[in-house]
Amino acid sequence: MGLFSELKLAVPWGHIAAKVWGSQQGLPVLCLHGWLDNANSFDRLIPLLPKDFQYVAMDFGGHGLSSHYSPGFPYYQQNFVSEIRRVTAALKWNRFSLMGHSFGWGEQEAGDVSGEGRASSHHQCHWLVPVCGCTAVAASAREFSCLFPEMVDKLILLDSSPLTLDTKEISNLLTYKRKAIEHMLQVEASKKPRQVVGPEEMLQGLLKNNHHVGEECGKLLLQRGATQEAAGLVLNRDRRITWPQHCLEFISRELFVHAIRKLQARVLLIKATQGYYDVRRENDADRDFILFLNGMLTSVLKERFQFVEVPGNHYIHMNQPQLVAGLISSFLQSREKTPDQPEPRA
Repeated sequence: MGLFSELKLAVPWGHIAAKVWGSQQGLPVLCLHGWLDNANSFDRLIPLLPKDFQYVAMDFGGHGLSSHYSPGFPYYQQNFVSEIRRVTAALKWNRFSLMGHSFGWGEQEAGDVSGEGRASSHHQCHWLVPVCGCTAVAASAREFSCLFPEMVDKLILLDSSPLTLDTKEISNLLTYKRKAIEHMLQVEASKKPRQVVGPEEMLQGLLKNNHHVGEECGKLLLQRGATQEAAGLVLNRDRRITWPQHCLEFISRELFVHAIRKLQARVLLIKATQGYYDVRRENDADRDFILFLNGMLTSVLKERFQFVEVPGNHYIHMNQPQLVAGLISSFLQSREKTPDQPEPRA
Protein backbone atom coordinates (compact mmCIF):
# COMPACT_ATOMS: atom_id res chain seq x y z
CA MET A 1 0.00 0.00 0.00
CA GLY A 2 1.77 3.15 -1.21
CA LEU A 3 1.70 6.54 0.45
CA PHE A 4 -1.27 8.38 -1.00
CA SER A 5 -0.36 11.90 0.06
CA GLU A 6 1.00 14.25 2.68
CA LEU A 7 -1.51 16.61 4.26
CA LYS A 8 -1.27 19.97 6.00
CA LEU A 9 -4.48 20.81 7.83
CA ALA A 10 -4.85 24.44 8.93
CA VAL A 11 -5.28 25.17 12.65
CA PRO A 12 -5.19 28.52 14.50
CA TRP A 13 -1.50 28.12 15.50
CA GLY A 14 -0.30 26.84 12.10
CA HIS A 15 -0.96 23.37 10.71
CA ILE A 16 -1.29 19.71 11.65
CA ALA A 17 0.70 17.44 9.36
CA ALA A 18 -0.52 13.98 8.39
CA LYS A 19 0.17 11.22 5.91
CA VAL A 20 -2.45 9.16 4.13
CA TRP A 21 -2.54 5.60 2.85
CA GLY A 22 -5.25 3.72 0.98
CA SER A 23 -8.43 4.57 -0.83
CA GLN A 24 -10.24 7.86 -0.40
CA GLN A 25 -13.45 5.85 -0.58
CA GLY A 26 -12.29 3.42 2.12
CA LEU A 27 -13.54 3.32 5.68
CA PRO A 28 -11.45 5.86 7.64
CA VAL A 29 -8.94 4.98 10.37
CA LEU A 30 -7.12 7.72 12.32
CA CYS A 31 -3.72 6.62 13.67
CA LEU A 32 -2.24 8.31 16.75
CA HIS A 33 1.46 8.06 17.56
CA GLY A 34 3.19 7.88 20.94
CA TRP A 35 4.89 10.53 23.06
CA LEU A 36 7.68 12.29 21.09
CA ASP A 37 7.08 9.89 18.19
CA ASN A 38 5.43 10.88 14.91
CA ALA A 39 3.32 9.56 12.05
CA ASN A 40 6.21 7.44 10.73
CA SER A 41 5.65 5.03 13.61
CA PHE A 42 2.90 3.43 11.48
CA ASP A 43 4.96 3.09 8.28
CA ARG A 44 5.71 -0.59 8.79
CA LEU A 45 2.27 -1.61 10.08
CA ILE A 46 -0.19 0.06 7.71
CA PRO A 47 1.07 -1.66 4.52
CA LEU A 48 0.13 -4.98 6.17
CA LEU A 49 -3.46 -3.92 6.89
CA PRO A 50 -6.55 -4.28 4.63
CA LYS A 51 -6.32 -2.21 1.47
CA ASP A 52 -9.97 -1.14 1.44
CA PHE A 53 -9.52 1.34 4.30
CA GLN A 54 -8.15 4.88 4.35
CA TYR A 55 -5.48 5.36 7.01
CA VAL A 56 -4.49 8.83 8.20
CA ALA A 57 -1.55 9.09 10.61
CA MET A 58 -1.30 12.56 12.13
CA ASP A 59 1.55 14.35 13.87
CA PHE A 60 0.26 15.87 17.09
CA GLY A 61 1.08 19.52 17.72
CA GLY A 62 4.75 20.00 18.58
CA HIS A 63 5.63 16.60 17.08
CA GLY A 64 6.92 15.52 13.68
CA LEU A 65 6.08 18.02 10.95
CA SER A 66 3.20 19.71 12.77
CA SER A 67 3.43 23.31 13.98
CA HIS A 68 4.45 24.07 17.54
CA TYR A 69 1.86 25.65 19.80
CA SER A 70 2.09 29.42 20.13
CA PRO A 71 4.05 30.82 23.11
CA GLY A 72 1.93 30.79 26.25
CA PHE A 73 -0.27 27.95 24.93
CA PRO A 74 0.60 24.83 27.00
CA TYR A 75 0.51 21.22 25.82
CA TYR A 76 -2.25 19.61 27.84
CA GLN A 77 -3.98 16.31 27.15
CA GLN A 78 -7.26 18.10 26.45
CA ASN A 79 -5.55 19.97 23.61
CA PHE A 80 -4.54 16.70 21.96
CA VAL A 81 -8.16 15.56 22.17
CA SER A 82 -9.17 18.82 20.48
CA GLU A 83 -6.64 18.18 17.72
CA ILE A 84 -8.33 14.88 16.91
CA ARG A 85 -11.63 16.71 16.53
CA ARG A 86 -10.03 19.39 14.35
CA VAL A 87 -8.49 16.78 12.05
CA THR A 88 -11.68 14.75 11.67
CA ALA A 89 -13.68 17.93 11.03
CA ALA A 90 -11.21 18.98 8.32
CA LEU A 91 -11.45 15.51 6.76
CA LYS A 92 -15.26 15.62 7.04
CA TRP A 93 -15.35 12.30 8.88
CA ASN A 94 -18.54 11.60 10.81
CA ARG A 95 -17.67 8.05 11.89
CA PHE A 96 -14.29 6.33 11.89
CA SER A 97 -11.94 4.01 13.76
CA LEU A 98 -9.13 5.14 16.07
CA MET A 99 -5.79 3.37 16.53
CA GLY A 100 -3.40 4.71 19.16
CA HIS A 101 0.00 3.59 20.41
CA SER A 102 1.15 4.11 23.98
CA PHE A 103 0.87 7.99 25.32
CA GLY A 104 0.41 7.42 22.29
CA TRP A 105 3.98 7.86 24.31
CA GLY A 106 7.33 6.30 23.73
CA GLU A 107 10.24 6.06 26.12
CA GLN A 108 11.83 9.22 24.79
CA GLU A 109 9.65 11.18 27.19
CA ALA A 110 12.28 11.82 29.84
CA GLY A 111 15.49 11.60 27.85
CA ASP A 112 15.20 12.96 24.34
CA VAL A 113 17.23 11.92 21.33
CA SER A 114 19.42 15.04 21.29
CA GLY A 115 20.76 14.44 24.77
CA GLU A 116 18.91 17.47 26.17
CA GLY A 117 16.91 15.25 28.50
CA ARG A 118 18.29 14.47 31.91
CA ALA A 119 17.12 11.00 32.91
CA SER A 120 15.67 7.77 31.62
CA SER A 121 11.97 7.00 31.86
CA HIS A 122 12.51 4.45 34.61
CA HIS A 123 13.72 7.22 36.90
CA GLN A 124 11.35 9.98 35.85
CA CYS A 125 8.14 7.98 35.45
CA HIS A 126 8.20 5.85 38.60
CA TRP A 127 5.13 7.72 39.79
CA LEU A 128 2.87 6.30 37.08
CA VAL A 129 0.79 3.16 37.27
CA PRO A 130 2.38 0.44 35.13
CA VAL A 131 -0.25 0.59 32.42
CA CYS A 132 -0.30 4.33 31.82
CA GLY A 133 1.12 3.78 28.35
CA CYS A 134 -1.64 5.76 26.75
CA THR A 135 -1.25 8.93 28.81
CA ALA A 136 -1.49 12.12 26.81
CA VAL A 137 -2.00 10.59 23.30
CA ALA A 138 -3.56 7.12 23.41
CA ALA A 139 -5.43 8.49 26.42
CA SER A 140 -6.57 11.13 23.97
CA ALA A 141 -7.97 8.35 21.78
CA ARG A 142 -9.86 6.93 24.75
CA GLU A 143 -11.06 10.34 25.91
CA PHE A 144 -12.19 11.32 22.42
CA SER A 145 -14.10 8.04 22.13
CA CYS A 146 -15.93 8.84 25.37
CA LEU A 147 -16.56 12.52 24.57
CA PHE A 148 -17.73 11.81 21.01
CA PRO A 149 -18.95 8.21 21.29
CA GLU A 150 -21.20 8.44 18.24
CA MET A 151 -18.17 9.16 16.03
CA VAL A 152 -15.91 6.21 16.92
CA ASP A 153 -16.76 2.79 15.49
CA LYS A 154 -13.69 0.88 16.68
CA LEU A 155 -10.89 1.72 19.11
CA ILE A 156 -7.53 -0.06 18.83
CA LEU A 157 -5.04 0.44 21.66
CA LEU A 158 -1.49 -0.73 20.93
CA ASP A 159 0.29 -1.50 24.20
CA SER A 160 -1.72 1.21 25.92
CA SER A 161 -4.73 1.49 28.13
CA PRO A 162 -7.14 4.10 29.46
CA LEU A 163 -5.43 6.35 31.97
CA THR A 164 -6.26 6.24 35.63
CA LEU A 165 -4.88 7.79 38.77
CA ASP A 166 -2.14 6.16 40.81
CA THR A 167 -3.63 6.90 44.21
CA LYS A 168 -0.18 6.69 45.83
CA GLU A 169 0.70 9.95 44.06
CA ILE A 170 -2.26 12.15 44.95
CA SER A 171 -0.03 14.27 47.19
CA ASN A 172 2.24 15.06 44.22
CA LEU A 173 -0.39 16.26 41.73
CA LEU A 174 -0.12 19.92 42.70
CA THR A 175 3.65 19.68 42.35
CA TYR A 176 3.29 18.33 38.82
CA LYS A 177 0.93 21.17 37.86
CA ARG A 178 3.29 23.79 39.29
CA LYS A 179 6.28 22.32 37.47
CA ALA A 180 4.31 22.30 34.22
CA ILE A 181 3.83 26.06 34.42
CA GLU A 182 7.41 26.72 35.53
CA HIS A 183 8.85 24.54 32.74
CA MET A 184 6.81 26.32 30.07
CA LEU A 185 7.99 29.73 31.28
CA GLN A 186 11.63 28.58 31.44
CA VAL A 187 11.62 27.23 27.89
CA GLU A 188 9.90 30.33 26.49
CA ALA A 189 12.45 32.59 28.24
CA SER A 190 15.44 30.52 27.18
CA LYS A 191 17.73 31.99 24.52
CA LYS A 192 19.57 28.70 24.12
CA PRO A 193 19.72 27.75 20.41
CA ARG A 194 18.47 24.40 19.27
CA GLN A 195 21.12 21.73 19.54
CA VAL A 196 22.61 20.54 16.25
CA VAL A 197 23.69 16.89 16.37
CA GLY A 198 25.27 14.57 13.85
CA PRO A 199 22.95 11.90 12.38
CA GLU A 200 24.70 8.97 14.03
CA GLU A 201 24.93 10.73 17.40
CA MET A 202 21.24 11.57 17.29
CA LEU A 203 20.32 8.00 16.36
CA GLN A 204 22.42 6.58 19.18
CA GLY A 205 20.85 9.07 21.59
CA LEU A 206 17.38 7.89 20.59
CA LEU A 207 18.33 4.22 20.96
CA LYS A 208 19.95 4.87 24.35
CA ASN A 209 16.89 6.61 25.73
CA ASN A 210 14.41 4.25 24.09
CA HIS A 211 15.70 0.70 24.21
CA HIS A 212 12.40 -0.66 22.89
CA VAL A 213 13.08 0.89 19.47
CA GLY A 214 15.42 -0.95 17.10
CA GLU A 215 17.94 0.84 14.89
CA GLU A 216 15.83 0.57 11.71
CA CYS A 217 12.77 1.94 13.49
CA GLY A 218 14.83 4.69 15.12
CA LYS A 219 15.97 5.89 11.71
CA LEU A 220 12.36 5.85 10.54
CA LEU A 221 11.22 8.06 13.42
CA LEU A 222 14.09 10.51 12.84
CA GLN A 223 13.17 10.89 9.17
CA ARG A 224 10.12 12.82 10.30
CA GLY A 225 11.30 13.86 13.74
CA ALA A 226 14.41 15.83 12.74
CA THR A 227 15.44 18.36 10.11
CA GLN A 228 18.76 18.39 8.27
CA GLU A 229 20.83 21.56 8.61
CA ALA A 230 24.31 22.35 7.36
CA ALA A 231 26.03 21.18 10.56
CA GLY A 232 23.77 18.22 11.34
CA LEU A 233 20.27 17.38 12.52
CA VAL A 234 17.90 19.42 14.69
CA LEU A 235 14.94 17.87 16.46
CA ASN A 236 11.56 19.06 15.18
CA ARG A 237 9.67 18.58 18.42
CA ASP A 238 8.79 21.45 20.72
CA ARG A 239 11.13 21.62 23.72
CA ARG A 240 8.16 22.34 25.97
CA ILE A 241 7.03 18.71 25.69
CA THR A 242 10.13 17.01 27.05
CA TRP A 243 8.37 15.95 30.24
CA PRO A 244 5.14 13.94 29.88
CA GLN A 245 3.91 14.63 33.40
CA HIS A 246 3.45 18.28 32.36
CA CYS A 247 0.70 17.25 29.94
CA LEU A 248 -1.08 14.50 31.84
CA GLU A 249 -4.59 14.69 33.22
CA PHE A 250 -5.22 12.12 35.92
CA ILE A 251 -8.64 10.65 36.66
CA SER A 252 -9.96 8.48 39.44
CA ARG A 253 -11.06 4.90 38.95
CA GLU A 254 -14.64 6.07 39.46
CA LEU A 255 -14.37 8.61 36.64
CA PHE A 256 -12.67 6.01 34.47
CA VAL A 257 -15.60 3.62 34.92
CA HIS A 258 -18.08 6.45 34.25
CA ALA A 259 -16.17 7.35 31.05
CA ILE A 260 -16.04 3.85 29.58
CA ARG A 261 -19.78 3.49 30.11
CA LYS A 262 -20.12 6.22 27.47
CA LEU A 263 -18.19 4.20 24.88
CA GLN A 264 -20.11 2.98 21.87
CA ALA A 265 -17.03 1.66 20.09
CA ARG A 266 -15.75 -1.86 20.02
CA VAL A 267 -12.33 -1.97 21.70
CA LEU A 268 -9.23 -4.05 20.92
CA LEU A 269 -6.41 -3.81 23.47
CA ILE A 270 -3.16 -5.40 22.34
CA LYS A 271 -0.67 -5.86 25.18
CA ALA A 272 2.98 -6.62 24.43
CA THR A 273 4.35 -9.07 27.00
CA GLN A 274 7.53 -7.00 27.43
CA GLY A 275 5.72 -3.72 26.91
CA TYR A 276 4.62 -0.96 29.22
CA TYR A 277 5.43 -2.75 32.49
CA ASP A 278 9.12 -2.56 31.57
CA VAL A 279 8.68 0.96 30.18
CA ARG A 280 7.03 2.33 33.29
CA ARG A 281 8.71 0.65 36.26
CA GLU A 282 11.71 -1.59 36.63
CA ASN A 283 10.95 -5.12 37.77
CA ASP A 284 7.26 -4.32 38.13
CA ALA A 285 5.25 -7.54 38.26
CA ASP A 286 2.12 -6.00 39.78
CA ARG A 287 -0.81 -6.96 37.56
CA ASP A 288 -3.51 -5.60 39.89
CA PHE A 289 -4.33 -2.65 37.68
CA ILE A 290 -4.40 -4.56 34.40
CA LEU A 291 -6.77 -7.05 36.04
CA PHE A 292 -8.97 -4.18 37.22
CA LEU A 293 -8.83 -2.59 33.77
CA ASN A 294 -9.69 -5.75 31.87
CA GLY A 295 -12.34 -6.68 34.38
CA MET A 296 -14.12 -3.33 34.09
CA LEU A 297 -13.87 -3.19 30.29
CA THR A 298 -15.20 -6.73 30.03
CA SER A 299 -17.99 -6.00 32.51
CA VAL A 300 -19.07 -2.76 30.82
CA LEU A 301 -18.41 -3.49 27.14
CA LYS A 302 -18.95 -7.28 27.27
CA GLU A 303 -18.51 -8.75 23.77
CA ARG A 304 -17.41 -5.34 22.46
CA PHE A 305 -14.06 -5.69 24.27
CA GLN A 306 -11.18 -7.88 23.13
CA PHE A 307 -7.86 -8.27 24.96
CA VAL A 308 -4.87 -10.00 23.36
CA GLU A 309 -1.30 -10.45 24.59
CA VAL A 310 1.49 -10.85 22.03
CA PRO A 311 5.22 -11.50 22.47
CA GLY A 312 7.35 -8.39 22.02
CA ASN A 313 8.13 -5.01 23.52
CA HIS A 314 6.43 -1.61 23.65
CA TYR A 315 7.14 -0.90 19.95
CA ILE A 316 5.73 -4.19 18.73
CA HIS A 317 3.85 -2.39 15.91
CA MET A 318 7.16 -1.13 14.51
CA ASN A 319 9.63 -3.89 15.39
CA GLN A 320 7.40 -6.86 14.55
CA PRO A 321 4.30 -5.48 12.82
CA GLN A 322 3.41 -8.89 11.39
CA LEU A 323 2.58 -10.08 14.92
CA VAL A 324 -0.24 -7.54 15.32
CA ALA A 325 -1.31 -6.89 11.71
CA GLY A 326 -3.54 -9.97 11.54
CA LEU A 327 -5.29 -9.12 14.80
CA ILE A 328 -5.90 -5.53 13.72
CA SER A 329 -7.03 -6.57 10.24
CA SER A 330 -9.58 -9.04 11.59
CA PHE A 331 -10.85 -6.47 14.09
CA LEU A 332 -11.24 -3.74 11.45
CA GLN A 333 -13.04 -6.07 9.05
CA SER A 334 -15.34 -7.57 11.69
CA ARG A 335 -18.96 -6.54 11.80
CA GLU A 336 -21.06 -6.42 14.94
CA LYS A 337 -24.12 -8.64 14.72
CA THR A 338 -27.34 -6.65 14.85
CA PRO A 339 -30.49 -8.00 16.57
CA ASP A 340 -32.09 -8.61 13.16
CA GLN A 341 -29.25 -10.80 11.95
CA PRO A 342 -29.96 -14.54 12.12
CA GLU A 343 -27.57 -16.74 14.04
CA PRO A 344 -25.08 -18.46 11.69
CA ARG A 345 -25.87 -22.08 10.94
CA ALA A 346 -23.62 -24.75 12.37
